[in-house]
Amino acid sequence: MRKLLAALAFVIAIPVLAQTNAPVSFKETKHSFGKIAQGKPVTTEFSFTNVSDKPVVIESAVAGCGCTKPEYPETPIMKGKSATIKVTYNAASVGNFTKTVTVKLAGTAEPIVLTIDGEVLKP
Repeated sequence: MRKLLAALAFVIAIPVLAQTNAPVSFKETKHSFGKIAQGKPVTTEFSFTNVSDKPVVIESAVAGCGCTKPEYPETPIMKGKSATIKVTYNAASVGNFTKTVTVKLAGTAEPIVLTIDGEVLKP
């Protein structure tokens, strides 16, 4: 019985141990534009807060393709302060889309992936 309880406790603890202590907290990491017109770029902003005890620096924010353009602050975000990463999609191709922006923070191994999606309609 003790072995069973120990095994169960271990299995329950795995997800807790696997969680990372990210230095920032995003309000959301996914945005859906819904239906948008072809040829009219759309933009959203992903807001985040520095929840660590030291300044956070964004090393890079890389889009998965050339149709998506991220803009991010290049100055350190101080403890407790908030900032945004602006993501613009050019809406050139008709159809459904899902695009990502991979954000790398200085001093962290795990990147943060921001996702946008929607459907581009002919005008």
